[in-house]
Amino acid sequence: MNSKEPNILLALIVIAVSILILSVGILGLKVAPQIPLLFSTAIVAIVALYLGYSWKEIQDSIIKGINIGLPSILILMIVGTVIGTWILSGTVQTMIYYGLNLLSPKIFLVATVLICGIVSLATGSSWTTVGTVGVALIGIAQSLNIPLPITTGAIVSGAFFGDKMSPLSDTTNLAPAVAESTLFEHIKHMFYTVTPSLIISLILYWILGAKYTTGAIDAEKINLILNNLNGAFYISPVLLIPPILVVLLAIRKSPALPTLLLATLLGGVFGMIFQEASLTEVINVMHYGYQSQSGVEFIDKLLTRGGLHNMLWSVSLILISLSFGGVLDKTRVLKVILKKISTMVKSRGNLVLVTVLTCLGVNILLADQYLSIILPGKMYAHAYQKLKLAPKNLSRVLEDSGTLFNAIVPWGLSGAFIANTLDVPVLEYLPYSFLCLITPIISIIYAYTGFTMEKIK
Repeated sequence: MNSKEPNILLALIVIAVSILILSVGILGLKVAPQIPLLFSTAIVAIVALYLGYSWKEIQDSIIKGINIGLPSILILMIVGTVIGTWILSGTVQTMIYYGLNLLSPKIFLVATVLICGIVSLATGSSWTTVGTVGVALIGIAQSLNIPLPITTGAIVSGAFFGDKMSPLSDTTNLAPAVAESTLFEHIKHMFYTVTPSLIISLILYWILGAKYTTGAIDAEKINLILNNLNGAFYISPVLLIPPILVVLLAIRKSPALPTLLLATLLGGVFGMIFQEASLTEVINVMHYGYQSQSGVEFIDKLLTRGGLHNMLWSVSLILISLSFGGVLDKTRVLKVILKKISTMVKSRGNLVLVTVLTCLGVNILLADQYLSIILPGKMYAHAYQKLKLAPKNLSRVLEDSGTLFNAIVPWGLSGAFIANTLDVPVLEYLPYSFLCLITPIISIIYAYTGFTMEKIK
């Protein structure tokens, strides 16, 4: 069957209708994103049929879109089992216990950013950081009466800072590959945008943390938590071996899935050795998550999480998002719009601004951080060359926006994972994800001023 490319008017209508459906559903009706995304997918599929595509081609595009995200979906499910077994083993409780003894409310948010940044830099994975130390930091924040959306914003800022600057990160390797730059040239060039963004973020978190220095600490509540954790679980530095092992394996560039599976198994073994759990309990916790029954409501809410089953909400969201992205890509709607935009951009500042906005748009429409790097990177590479801009400028802009925006899109791969893992909705932590919001702005400012925008030599 012969298919035709949509004209610019039809392409814009498709995008506008899709965004309208998502906005009305999520912001207006305040429903979960899955069904609005499903309706948007149906609309784009109808347009694809109108353009001459067969149903088989549309179905294949859905499968192709899902295939792109399968590695991320597998990691998401395994992280669920890691969280469950690490709570069963007492690893998370140990991190919370020592964290409460070491961290004060005043420095907590700043420390959260730095801790997550270091772990993510070492592992090259923001997801691993969020699913391990991030869970423990949420527990500490609840104990210190620090709002969870602010804490989640700090976790996201630290985790994605380390992810962006780590040579072990997949997106940090992908961006220079797409832009035809080199890895370490790319990382060095990102230093100019990410460092000031991190400093500004730390100052803002310090100011927010200052609100909780006086009168906010509930000593009785903290003592209750410490005594309950110490009484109900075996607490020991030995239980920190699983997270230390994950970091060491990541530094050695071990694949993510085997590393996380090993972390799950180690958590289960530690649960049987140190917490006297049975094999049946270990398997059930891996599937359904840990169910705390301490009798203290706050602690039960804190520790009842994890498990493969509890990740299925995010999995369903990601599957529908990738299906929507697959059909949208098949119709060439985005390519038509991007091609039109690239011919209209003439100046350096406008080119970077459009690149940033395109990365945001691709994240919103396709939900995939990899595509938000690949599509704009391929479409605008010629425009950067035409303006004699070095490839590392393009690779930096792609990471400054494509990677970071994915964490603050509710149905994005990263956004869905973070919200489900930490139990904090994306729209609640979005205003406090300072690094994700500030870095693209700095990137745009540099473009208009010319600062660090190196020319082709």
